[in-house]
Amino acid sequence: MPARWLFADQLGPHFDTRGRRVLLVESRRALTRRVYHRQKLHLILSALRHRAAESDGVTLLQTETYGEALARFGAPVRVYEPTSWAADDFVHRLREAGTVEAVDPTPGFTMPKAEFARWAGDRPRVRMDDFYRLQRRRLDLLMEGDQPVGGRWSLDHDNREPPPKGVTTLDVPPPYRPREDDIDAEVRDDLDRWTRDGTVRTVGADGPRLFPVTRREALAALHRFLEHRLGTFGPYEDAMLAGDWAMAHSLLSVPMNLGLLDPLEVAEAAAAEYRAGRGTLSSVEGFVRQVIGWREYIWHNYWHFGRDYRTRNHFRARDPLPAWFADLDADAVEAHCLRDVLQGVRDRGWVHHIPRLMVLGNWGAQRGWDPDALAEWFQTRFVDGYDWVMPVNVVGMSQHADGGAVATKPYVSGGAYINTMSDYCGGCRYDPRHRLGEDACPYTAGYWTFVDRNADRLSGNQRMRQPLLQRERLADLRQVVRQERQRGDSPP
Repeated sequence: MPARWLFADQLGPHFDTRGRRVLLVESRRALTRRVYHRQKLHLILSALRHRAAESDGVTLLQTETYGEALARFGAPVRVYEPTSWAADDFVHRLREAGTVEAVDPTPGFTMPKAEFARWAGDRPRVRMDDFYRLQRRRLDLLMEGDQPVGGRWSLDHDNREPPPKGVTTLDVPPPYRPREDDIDAEVRDDLDRWTRDGTVRTVGADGPRLFPVTRREALAALHRFLEHRLGTFGPYEDAMLAGDWAMAHSLLSVPMNLGLLDPLEVAEAAAAEYRAGRGTLSSVEGFVRQVIGWREYIWHNYWHFGRDYRTRNHFRARDPLPAWFADLDADAVEAHCLRDVLQGVRDRGWVHHIPRLMVLGNWGAQRGWDPDALAEWFQTRFVDGYDWVMPVNVVGMSQHADGGAVATKPYVSGGAYINTMSDYCGGCRYDPRHRLGEDACPYTAGYWTFVDRNADRLSGNQRMRQPLLQRERLADLRQVVRQERQRGDSPP
């Protein structure tokens, strides 16, 4: 019986090996192909090595390339569908050569690719809301017959509360924190050595491991979230506090993207909390929407839009990422929100979805940065970033570079949004109400610069009608544009 070659994001029991021998490969070349966050590489290597140590019948080969490992293993293997175009091409070349016997549908997502392709068909726009309703029905999650529990499919409007006034952290128990072991120490020593000899280049700080790398740890993190944090998650899922990097978020994206948790088991466990009266519907529905709605929508659209999707550039944004941003130099930044969020990426390789969208992505869109380069930055600097994760999230949702295939409007805003949804502005040298002058908020000024620069391409978007009309009434617009041009790509 052929062995099963599992990739580093296929490490949980739902990637069923059916008694087969298991091959894991730690390819040095895969670590050096890009400049990754140090903690991202630590998590991947630790997860692979822990999986190999957990059970008999698992062979971990540490080689320069995947091809070298397969040759050394010396037997045909079966694989599950990989999670990138490049890996998919590689696997199919191996199949033609006879090294891979078969490529099986991935159990890492609840809907098979073929089913999504049939459903999407030739629709000009694949809406998240339509897909989410389909998922709820086919998986029978939070349903009463054919209708959603509570009468509404989405309770998103109930989950947009700003942070409570006068607090620095949410009143919620902290997230699960794993304990490092000898395998983590070995990984850290290897990364230190490879960095010293120039084999591997990384960015970001090293640090104690914050995320699960084993099935046991992943389940503990899931249970911790469900029992102690889920109830607070919904109302404040879009809020930001400088002193609370995790808020009430689950922090499960890393173990899910390593394949340690089955997304259906996660969603069903959350739904069970509601049925047992231990979770509010708004929090449970919001979390379920993230897991079997948005996450799977992103996965399927990665394949649906095609391999050239990430090069779409509706606004013709061409500027490269400046060195201070690429290198995570948070200390160079004075704007409180951007400094704190960039510091979070530097120190943890993770911030939640609103800092990603409305601080980091918003800044990149306002400055006209190349969306492909920004997607690459998110993929390599975030510990949960993968090739399938970031194109639709960044190119589509964040930068609107696909011209509206995913989102109906660009997710850009001035400082007023950040001021409402966070505590950043109170201690900042910039004033979110001002767009001109020494204390002008760079987000507020940058917003109007973005609208002005892209007015022609925004003119057909009804959701941008009011900002475009307001632009025409701004007496100081030319001065604002000149001010931001002089700022250039200097850290704000």
